Amino acid sequence: MSSIKMFEKPLGMRDTFPDIYEKLELIRSTGRELLHTRGYEFIKTPSVEYYDTVGKASAISDARLFKLVDSQGNTLVLRPDMTTPIARVATSKLLKEKIPQRLAYFANVFRAQQREGGRPAEFDQMGIELIGDNSVFADAEVIMTAIDLVKSFNITDFKVTIGHAGVLSRILKDYTESDEQALHLNDLLVQRNFVGFEEAVLAFDLPKTKSDALLAYIEEAIRVPSIEAIEKYVRKNDALEYMRSLAKILDAAGYDEYIAFDFTLSSHMSYYTGMLFEVFASGSGFPLGNGGRYDGLLQQFGSQVGATGFGLRVDRVFEAMPKIDIVTDNVLVLFESERFSEALQTVKLLREQGKQVTFQSYEGIENIEALKAYYKIVNEFKSREA
Repeated sequence: MSSIKMFEKPLGMRDTFPDIYEKLELIRSTGRELLHTRGYEFIKTPSVEYYDTVGKASAISDARLFKLVDSQGNTLVLRPDMTTPIARVATSKLLKEKIPQRLAYFANVFRAQQREGGRPAEFDQMGIELIGDNSVFADAEVIMTAIDLVKSFNITDFKVTIGHAGVLSRILKDYTESDEQALHLNDLLVQRNFVGFEEAVLAFDLPKTKSDALLAYIEEAIRVPSIEAIEKYVRKNDALEYMRSLAKILDAAGYDEYIAFDFTLSSHMSYYTGMLFEVFASGSGFPLGNGGRYDGLLQQFGSQVGATGFGLRVDRVFEAMPKIDIVTDNVLVLFESERFSEALQTVKLLREQGKQVTFQSYEGIENIEALKAYYKIVNEFKSREA
């Protein structure tokens, strides 16, 4: 083990300085207000969960979990996502009170990094979970809410890309010779490695009809102009009909300009079983967030209800937002001890006016001029004898 330097942080951890913190708080408050107006109630779960419950149920790989042991010898994890803890809470209590449940969150999650690559091991997520509604309208609501949330942050150049885990799974199984081949191709699509996908199809030495179909599919399915365009590759099934209904709802609601369909879309979040989507915006090299239907997850906690939702990475939202200037009436009131009471009255008056006021004695500082430089307004209460 290498020696730890005085100011070194654990791998992937970051400090948030005051100016960035205030801007992140603006994102939180803006998002909270919008989600409240849509009937979502905010929830908070523990930062630490049992490995045998949330840790194993989470779609995050075991190698990326932060693990620790409590005094009773139980293995714990820092929560790697919010969907799994919320599923635990909902099935244990909330679904007994009301169904469907519309829940929202703003929370930090933890995912271990194997090496330093600029990726945070702790980051904030904001999102929703709609639990107990199996209808296509629930999926449409989640997608529309994601779009409205992104727009509330003044992000205009973005797209929501929608796919379906069932449609993709059916195609990969129909045109390969084994489950292993289908799984390998799916993993390549999770990585968005289309070159590797094509190389793997050729290496499998499949019948020409199957390999040709897969290669043609991968070219066409990335940006399909309509659901009908994909029908020639897959047998008619409920998943495709579901997507057709979803497209009609989003179109009727006026959200079609933000939507694109991509039937190569797959996710490392293995609990997505139906519709899934990602949000992309200019200004960020990664998806702002993702979501989808995860009916199977709640079964692991003993509930048979369906669920759908999404989460946005707050740091990536921040990257994609227009530049934010936090303007405050930042006032410094400096006082000498003899004029404490008089200065205090001024401070109270300024704070009642909504100004941000720092109340500082001369005796407590060494470099007065350096301190003054940080403030827009400076009021000084010196001894009358001075």
